[in-house]
Amino acid sequence: MRGGGRGSAWYGWDAEAGSREGGSVPSSPCLAGQVLASQAGEVAQRRRALAQQAPGPRCKAFSTSAPAAKVGKATIAGVSKQSIRERIWDYMESHDIADFPRPVHHRIPNFKGSYLAGQSIRDLEVFAGTQEVKVDPDKPLEGVRFLALQSKKTLLVPTPRLRTGLFNKITPPPGATKDILRKCATSQGVRNFSVPVGLDSSVLVDLVVVGSVAVSEKGWRIGKGEGYADLEYAMMVSMGAVHKGTPVVTIVHDCQVVDIPEALVEDHDLTVDYILTPT
Repeated sequence: MRGGGRGSAWYGWDAEAGSREGGSVPSSPCLAGQVLASQAGEVAQRRRALAQQAPGPRCKAFSTSAPAAKVGKATIAGVSKQSIRERIWDYMESHDIADFPRPVHHRIPNFKGSYLAGQSIRDLEVFAGTQEVKVDPDKPLEGVRFLALQSKKTLLVPTPRLRTGLFNKITPPPGATKDILRKCATSQGVRNFSVPVGLDSSVLVDLVVVGSVAVSEKGWRIGKGEGYADLEYAMMVSMGAVHKGTPVVTIVHDCQVVDIPEALVEDHDLTVDYILTPT
C-alpha cells in the first residue's frame, strides 16, 4: 500500500497478480463491440485478480462526508448502473457539488475541488515512477494532465469518442511556460497541441487515469454508459500498450464512492486500483 497526502483521500491496493496515421480504429458499434469482446477475457482476468487481492476494502480510510454516506447507503442490490448514475448526477447538481460544464448529467461529472484532487496523484508512487501516462480528456482530470506535462511525462489522451483514432500525444511548444502547459491540459489544448498515435505505434503506458461517474471501494467502476473507457482499455491490451498489472487511477468526489453490487459488473468493465477524492 502507498500513502496519499495533501489532504486528498485515496484508496489503493496492489493489482499485480485509426488513428490518422497507420491503421484504423473501428468506428461502428458492431466492429468496436467485436474488438471489445475479443479482449474481454484480458480485462476480466485483471478484475478477478484485483478482487482476489482485495476481498474487502483493503485501503486507507478516508473521512467521508455525510452526503457521501447517504448516497452509499441508498445504493443497494437490485439497482441498475443507470439508476446509480442518475442518483449521483442528481445529487451533485442539487447539492451544488457539480462544476463546469453543467449540468453534469450524461457526462463524467466535474466537481468543485477536482483540480487539486487530481494534482494529489503526485503523492502516489505509481505516478512518480511513470514515463508514459494515459489520461482521459474529461474535465475533472485536467489537473492530472497538467501535472503530467509539468513533470515532463509523455501524456497520451484518447480521442473523444474515438472519432479519429485512439490516442493523441500532447506536444507542448518548446520552452512552454506553466501557463501554456496549463492550456495544453485543457480540452482545447488537447486539440491544438497534439499529434495522433497509430495503433501500430510502439506505446507502453505505465499508468492509466480514467474518469468515473461512480466507483466502489473494491474498484468496480461505472462510467457514463457509452463504453469508451472499456473499449480504449481493450484496444490498449490488443496493441500491447498495457497489461493486467498496469495501475488504473480515478479521480472522483467523495459522493461518487458508493456501493456497487458485484452482480452489475460485467466481464469487460474496467476496474480501478486507486481512488483519489478531495478530502
